[in-house]
Amino acid sequence: MDFTLSVEEREVRDWVRTFVQRELVPREQEVLRREREGKPGITGDELTELQLKAKESGFWGIQTPESHGGMGLSAVMTALLEAELGRTFVPFRFGGAADNILFHANAEQQERYLLPTISGERRSCFAITEPGAGSDARAIRTSAKKDGTDWIINGEKTFITGGNEADFVMVFAVTDPEKGADGGVTCFLVDRDMGWRSEFIDTMGEWGPAALVFEDVRVPETQILGEVGHGFDLAMQWIGRGRYILPAHAIGSCERLITMAIEHANNRETFGQKIAERQAIQWMIADSGVELEALRWLVLHAAWQVDQGMDSRHAQSIAKLYGGIKANEIVDRVLQIHGGMGYTRELPVERWYRELRLLRIYEGTDEIQRRTIARNLLKGHVKIGGSLG
Repeated sequence: MDFTLSVEEREVRDWVRTFVQRELVPREQEVLRREREGKPGITGDELTELQLKAKESGFWGIQTPESHGGMGLSAVMTALLEAELGRTFVPFRFGGAADNILFHANAEQQERYLLPTISGERRSCFAITEPGAGSDARAIRTSAKKDGTDWIINGEKTFITGGNEADFVMVFAVTDPEKGADGGVTCFLVDRDMGWRSEFIDTMGEWGPAALVFEDVRVPETQILGEVGHGFDLAMQWIGRGRYILPAHAIGSCERLITMAIEHANNRETFGQKIAERQAIQWMIADSGVELEALRWLVLHAAWQVDQGMDSRHAQSIAKLYGGIKANEIVDRVLQIHGGMGYTRELPVERWYRELRLLRIYEGTDEIQRRTIARNLLKGHVKIGGSLG
């Protein structure tokens, strides 16, 4: 593996770093103020304005194929850019993207859902998690029953990212209970005006997921994404689309946090000495630096496997697990180094503390990642020191 960037790739990365520094970081205090008042950190209009500003420089659809107007960047470059965005907690994402499974839509569905989502005219959400089916996606109970040429959907989904803002949902429902997940689950494209509703879920962080409620929601057969009974395959494609992206974002957050800790340690004095001279502080800084570099290489290795067309699931689970644990340890150390001030809301450390805690739960808990890693090793799907396959 050679992660040396070309001149063009360095320019792409550096542009994003400059964009973050100039356009996003100056908004941090305002974002904190709004969030403390229970408001969104940035409004939808402000996000669109920032996305269009990035688009003027060609940053649109980072991983969207060039055939659909995107940049079509590699997984490694995507990871590097996500790390740059992680340097701030301002909730920004580049425009021009669509869920990977929407590219399985037929021609008519692409016109109604895929292309408008890429252009920013429509907003989607992915709904498989239920109150009794979180990490165990095979335990879903939401049902879709055939009624003539229509399907009637009933059930509830929970912790759905973007569910409060979306105007359509990719919802997974059981269409054949006897077949279970393999052959009995179907994905439907369901517009909000077809009858489902969303309810906001308040969390300890600023992530505002939704519960989605379906009560006798009638959808025509033309709303099926893919084929009847093959929804679980699509769900696994969505879930496995890029677990390396979450720990990649944490890389940037940890870089910023460690920099803050170093600056504070070099300025804060106790008992007539900089705390940077205290061995306890030095070891916290050293451990954080080592873990950050280990995380960086785990993420890049997983992304590199994706670019090589290899089965990267094992490497991504390792990066996701390690990233979630170590990012939380690092932000905890940084808060400790700042002492009482780190615990206050005058500094953004507590904001990152709450945000990074989600990384150990979101898109597969630590326990699920350990289960996946252990199963791969115990069943011989991977060898120690080898790659999946």
